[in-house]
Amino acid sequence: MLNSKQRSRLNGMAMKIEPLVHIGKNGVTDSVLKEIETLLEARELIKVQVLKNCDSTAACLIGVLAEMTGAEPVTAIGSKLVLYRRSSRKDVTHIEL
Repeated sequence: MLNSKQRSRLNGMAMKIEPLVHIGKNGVTDSVLKEIETLLEARELIKVQVLKNCDSTAACLIGVLAEMTGAEPVTAIGSKLVLYRRSSRKDVTHIEL
């Protein structure tokens, strides 16, 4: 569980990155989950964009995606959400909280 200071730090880091995953009218599919899992292992911190044609909002999806991927929800603002999960890979530069 992230405390507010850690969440704030991750939120600041996320401001500089572009959304890597886009969720559209099909919602959260197996391929979207697999892509999020892969990106979390490679980067630890990712931004996801929820497109306008999606039935759900970013605020609704952040909890679902965090639970399904084992990630920590950082923030959901507008149509974007940010997830964090420490990578188990040794070749990844880990984010210091």
